[in-house]
Amino acid sequence: MNSGRYVLSQVLDLVERKLLSRLVERYNAESRVRHFGTRQQFICMAFAQLTWREGLRDIATCLNAKPAALYHLGFREPVAKSTLAEANAQRDWRLWEDLAKNLMRRARALYAGEDLGLELENTVYALDSTTIDLSLTLFPWADFRRTKAGIKMHTQVDLRGPIPTCIHITAARQHDVRWLDKLIFESGAVYVIDRGYMDFQRLNRIARAGAFFVTRAKDNLRFSRQRSLPVVAGTGVCSDQIGKPTLAKARTAFPALLRKVRYFDPETQRHLVFLTNHLGIPAATVALIYRLRWRIELFFRWIKGHLRIKHYYGTNPNAVKTQIWIAITVYLMVAILHKQLSLPGSLHRTLQLLSVHPFEKVTLHELLTETGFKPADVSDCNQLLLLNL
Repeated sequence: MNSGRYVLSQVLDLVERKLLSRLVERYNAESRVRHFGTRQQFICMAFAQLTWREGLRDIATCLNAKPAALYHLGFREPVAKSTLAEANAQRDWRLWEDLAKNLMRRARALYAGEDLGLELENTVYALDSTTIDLSLTLFPWADFRRTKAGIKMHTQVDLRGPIPTCIHITAARQHDVRWLDKLIFESGAVYVIDRGYMDFQRLNRIARAGAFFVTRAKDNLRFSRQRSLPVVAGTGVCSDQIGKPTLAKARTAFPALLRKVRYFDPETQRHLVFLTNHLGIPAATVALIYRLRWRIELFFRWIKGHLRIKHYYGTNPNAVKTQIWIAITVYLMVAILHKQLSLPGSLHRTLQLLSVHPFEKVTLHELLTETGFKPADVSDCNQLLLLNL
């Protein structure tokens, strides 16, 4: 009999008990709690994310079906659907936000040496948001259209990973560009943003912080060229100009020099116009930096497609934010494991293996590392032959 530890227990070891205890104390998360503590709540929710449970009853039923495993995970009584629902609704969601931020720092350190495919030493961040749809009937507090509800997840991702470094959850009504007012920009970093964030006053905040931005220009941009830079043939760059916004209001909002790069994308057969305040890199690099923006879309697709934020385990704002932050925490745990163990394939492969073996007693390295298949030799040399041909 294998006397090792469950796969789920080994994954949960990435969250130190001392760290969780500090967060519990900070938010007074276990006052008047007798049995179902913060760690028990985290185990239930992490199990739900890893194994794609679709509701509170589903979580409780699956965990209670393995009483021995439940005991070794730290439970002294079966999981009750109502108890888990109450914890999600009432225990402060900011505890899970702080836990996720701690894992963000660990994951970024592991992925700091990832190759971006560019001759660029700067840290490159992508900024974007995604709307998570909700039922207006169940979530009336999140209404943003006549027949629809939702919340918006504003995200900053370090493209060496990609690892989220900052996430802000707001009502879906809030315009994306307003989030820029809350960010503290890192000197020397490059911020890749969609043209939905195109606002010269806010772009000037990035430039004044000593950082750089790369964005797409809007179709109605008015630009006054001061000089043109030489263009290298065969790179797709059609023109490279330095100047300033033409309109007085825009020039006042952004008084520094601006660079406009016109680029032909051979894949989409489209002409694209980029704006940046980085005057010292090749024009083709500007286009390549913006192309890296698709990695944040992959992060959104991963979170929405592979983790459980489609089926909610509570309907009040605290429960929804708790579930989202724990989903992000699970993503970071998988990313850390993937890097620490130098695993082959994608994060999706790692998640798939964890999802079907949570209660196996096997080491994570043995489970997640690719090994050659060797069929067991079931022949018995002492077995008499029925026929001697």
